[in-house]
Amino acid sequence: MKRVLILSIACAMLLSLAACGGAAAPISTATPDSAVSTPAATQDPAPGSAPVSPGEAPTVYMTTDISAGGLVAVYEALGAEPSGNIAIKLSTGEPGSNYLRPELIGELVQSFDEPTIVECNTAYGGSRANTAMHYQVAEDHGYTDLADVDIMDEDGSMTLPVTGGTNLTENYVGAHFADYDYFVVLSHFKGHAMAGYGGAIKNISIGIASADGKTHIHTGGQGGSMWSADQDAFLESMAEAGKSVVDALEGNILYVNVMNRLSVDCDCDSSPAEPDMHDIGILASFDPVALDQACIDLVYAAEDGESLINRIESRNGLHTLEHAEAIGLGSRTYELVSID
Repeated sequence: MKRVLILSIACAMLLSLAACGGAAAPISTATPDSAVSTPAATQDPAPGSAPVSPGEAPTVYMTTDISAGGLVAVYEALGAEPSGNIAIKLSTGEPGSNYLRPELIGELVQSFDEPTIVECNTAYGGSRANTAMHYQVAEDHGYTDLADVDIMDEDGSMTLPVTGGTNLTENYVGAHFADYDYFVVLSHFKGHAMAGYGGAIKNISIGIASADGKTHIHTGGQGGSMWSADQDAFLESMAEAGKSVVDALEGNILYVNVMNRLSVDCDCDSSPAEPDMHDIGILASFDPVALDQACIDLVYAAEDGESLINRIESRNGLHTLEHAEAIGLGSRTYELVSID
């Protein structure tokens, strides 16, 4: 019933969106503070707060303005006050992929005091499996023009404990993870060949894991080949690794998902399938589960989302959200607030 209620809400919102291939029109709202919510929602969390306590619905803010200004606006709606050494976590993306462009994220990145764009090396080869090559990709994609870039596992891994997991007891992240006080997680929401979809949860699990840690997650902590591991164990391990990151940061983290160029393939693919659905918007929250769930619901509500839905379901991608909620990473019930 909860899924039906949320999807009904998303359907109502999407009636105002433009047709496939065009720009999305603003969601119809009376004021910038108007909200679309599930019946379980109660009130907004206090500005700058961590994910809300059980019994409250976390807020997901949304704009259909996919621009540098729109990104700044949806971030500011959170009322966050990051301090200390701030990491901007994103995927640098393979050459030719749909990575987040500097012209979209630059204004937000440079609004922070001495931020660092952070990433980790891949475990599958490609142009970002080697640290030196990875720094070159970051430069080629324009990220070094925005801020310093740190490949966090260039000096190896550090270990974070996993509590409440059924597959992992520890998570291996880039050794430089400990150098940062606050993480601003910028994710390009899209499909994924193995996970079904990629959003905030994948970005803080696979994305912050070292190369060795990525293999550990993919194999559900069992080791061996990433390509033949149990699928559900992999999906569950992403949620468990993500929770270890959130626990370690003690709430000093926020999440933004950009829903443009919605290919069935991820930014780790240098030749992704061309998107066959329209762009939707930018969403932000302090709760990664609520944020990814809201994006999923908007895709399911879209008239042209069939390809991406098929990719998600063929990989059992929704199981990541199920397990993430079960272990306490966040809530699948949320309040969706338009800032348009």
